[in-house]
Amino acid sequence: MRVFLMILRRLLFALVVLAILAIAVAWVGVRASLPQLAGDASAIDAGLVTPATIERDVDGVATIRAGSRPDMAYALGYVHAQERFFAMDLMRRAAAGELSELVGAAALPMDRQRRAFRMRARAHEMITASEHAPQPDMTAYRDGVNAGLAALASRPWEYWLLGVRPQPWAEEDTILVLDAMYFDLNDSTNAHELAFAKMKVALPESVFRFLRSGGGAWDAPLLGPPMKAPALPSADDIDLRKLDPKLLRLADVGGPGPDFVGSNNFAVGGSLTANHAALVANDMHLVLRAPNIWFRARLQYPNPRRAGEMTDLIGVTLPGVPALVAGSNRHIAWGFTNSYGDWLDWVRVALDPADKSRYRDSAGWQPLRVTTETIKVHGAADETLQVRDTKWGPILAADADGTPLALAWSATQPGGTNLELEHLDVAETVDEAIETANHTAMPVQNFTVGDRAGSIGWTLAGRIPRRLGGYDAQLPSDWSQPGTGWSGWLAPSEYPRLPNPQSARIWTANARTLDFEGTDYARVGDGGFDLGARARQIRDDLQAKELFAPADFLAIQLDDRALLLAYWHDLLRDVATKGGAELAEVKKYNDDWNGRADPASVGYRLARAYRNEVTDTILDGFAAAVRQKFADFKLPFMSQSEGLVD
Repeated sequence: MRVFLMILRRLLFALVVLAILAIAVAWVGVRASLPQLAGDASAIDAGLVTPATIERDVDGVATIRAGSRPDMAYALGYVHAQERFFAMDLMRRAAAGELSELVGAAALPMDRQRRAFRMRARAHEMITASEHAPQPDMTAYRDGVNAGLAALASRPWEYWLLGVRPQPWAEEDTILVLDAMYFDLNDSTNAHELAFAKMKVALPESVFRFLRSGGGAWDAPLLGPPMKAPALPSADDIDLRKLDPKLLRLADVGGPGPDFVGSNNFAVGGSLTANHAALVANDMHLVLRAPNIWFRARLQYPNPRRAGEMTDLIGVTLPGVPALVAGSNRHIAWGFTNSYGDWLDWVRVALDPADKSRYRDSAGWQPLRVTTETIKVHGAADETLQVRDTKWGPILAADADGTPLALAWSATQPGGTNLELEHLDVAETVDEAIETANHTAMPVQNFTVGDRAGSIGWTLAGRIPRRLGGYDAQLPSDWSQPGTGWSGWLAPSEYPRLPNPQSARIWTANARTLDFEGTDYARVGDGGFDLGARARQIRDDLQAKELFAPADFLAIQLDDRALLLAYWHDLLRDVATKGGAELAEVKKYNDDWNGRADPASVGYRLARAYRNEVTDTILDGFAAAVRQKFADFKLPFMSQSEGLVD
C-alpha cells in the first residue's frame, strides 16, 4: 500500500509539472504572438519609401504618421496584421466560401452558400484586369500586412489552436473583405423575394398587397410624408379564424433574432451649433464580435492638395482595407448606416428544353458557365460544388412554379467594388464628399456628412443598378426580353441628394429615407426597410432643441426610451386587468416599468415579449394560408409588421 501511495504521489507530481509546463508553453506562445508596441521595427522600414512612426495612446489607439499615402497604407497594414490578422482572415474566407479549410466541416453550410458566388475568382479577375490594376495603396497595404504577420515572434494563437498556419495576404483579399461587408449588409439568399413569389401565387391580391406594405405611421423619412396604413383585406379574401390549425408553425415566424442589428447617424448644420460648424454622430452597429469589427486609428500623411499641410484622419478603419471608413479629416466628418434598398433581383432562367446547358437572353440562346469549385475541409475530405452561372448571376433557387432563378446582385456585377472611399481623405466640403460617395462602389449606404463651414448633407454611397423595363423588382422577373433588367449603374448625377435641408437636421436609422411617390424611391426600391421607430425618435430628439453641443448628441445616442412599446404596455395592462386574479402578477410587473429599454425591468421585458407573441401569432396565420399551397413556406422577417398588427 505504501508503495502504491508513493507511485500515486509521483504520478500526481508529474501531472502537475506537465500541466505547469503546458501552461507555460501556451503563455509563451500567446505572448510571442502579441504585437510590437515599442522600439524600432526593421520589417516596417524595409517596405517604406519614407519613414513612418506608430504611436499608441493610453487606450491603445494607433496614430500612424507617414511620408505618403502608400507608406501610410503599408504601416496600417502592418498594424492591422499584428493586432487583427485572424479577424481579417475570417472575413476574406467568409466571403470566398473558404472557412472550412480553416475550421473544419462545421463551416460547410456557409461555404456552400457563398462559394456559389465565386467571390475569390471575381476578385482575382478584378485585380488582374488592365483597367483595374492594383492601386499603389492596395499593394503597399498587402506588403505591410505580410510584413506585420512575419514580424510576430509566433503565429497568432488562434492558428495554434486550430493547428494550421496563416496564409499570406494578397491584393484580392482586400476586395474579399469588402465582399464580406456585402454579405453582412445584404441578404445574399434574397429570401424575402422568394417568399413574396409564393405569397403572390397563394394569396388573394388584397392580402398580398397588405403584407407587402413598405411603411406606415412610424415612418420618419428625410423626404416626403409617412406612408398610409395598408388597407385591411376583407374576411371574404382571408379569414384567419378558418385556417387549419395544423398549418400553424409559430417557431417558423421570421421575427428578429438574437443578431438583429440597427445603425443610426444624424447631423445638424452650423446654424444650430455654438461654433457654427456642423455636428455629426454615427453608430455603425453590426453584430457583436470579439474583437469588434472596427479598428480605431489616426492616420497622418502629407496632403496632396495642400503643400506643407498634413492630412489628419481620425475615426475607424476596417482591418483588411487601407482606408478610413468613418470619421473626420478635420474639414468634414462622415458616417454610414445600411440603406436597405433593393440591391438583389431574382431572374427567371429559361433553359433550352432540348439542351439544359443553354439559357435564353435578349440575344438568343447562351451557354451556361459551369464551374466546379473545390471546398477544402480541415480534417476531412474535400467537397466539390458545381456552380451554374448566367450573365446575370449564379442559378441558386427556383420560382414558385419551379423555373430556375439566377440572382443578380450588385456585389457580383463588374464595378461593384472599388476603393474610391479613400478620396474622402482630402474632401473639404459637403459637396465634395457627396460626389465622392456617389462614385464609391460598396454595399449601398446612407451617407451623412457635415463640414467645418456648417453645411450638412445626405446621399447614398455605393453603386445603384439601373433597372429597365418597369418590372416588379420584388418578384422574380423575366429578363430575356430586350430592354428588361439591369443596364449598368446610375450616374452620380442621378443619385438622391439632400444638401443643407431647411430644417438644418438630417437623420437615418435603416428606415425609408425617400418620398415613396418619387423617382428616387422607384430607383432605390425596398429591400426591407426597417420600421421607422428609431428614425422617428431621433428626428423628434433633434427637433426638440435649437442649439446642440456634442453632449446633446451623446444624449440622443443614449436615449433608451422604449416609445414603440408604450402602446403594447398599455394593451397588456388592459388585458391583464380584464383577466382578473389569474393575471394579477402580470399586471403587477407590467405596471412596474419606467418606459425605458431597461434589461432589469420585468415590465419592459413583458411588454416586449407580448408584442412579439401577438405579432408572431397574427403573422403565422397569414403564413398558414400560404402553406395551403406551399407546405414548406416560411414567412420572412416582416420589418413593417407593426403597421400590420396594431
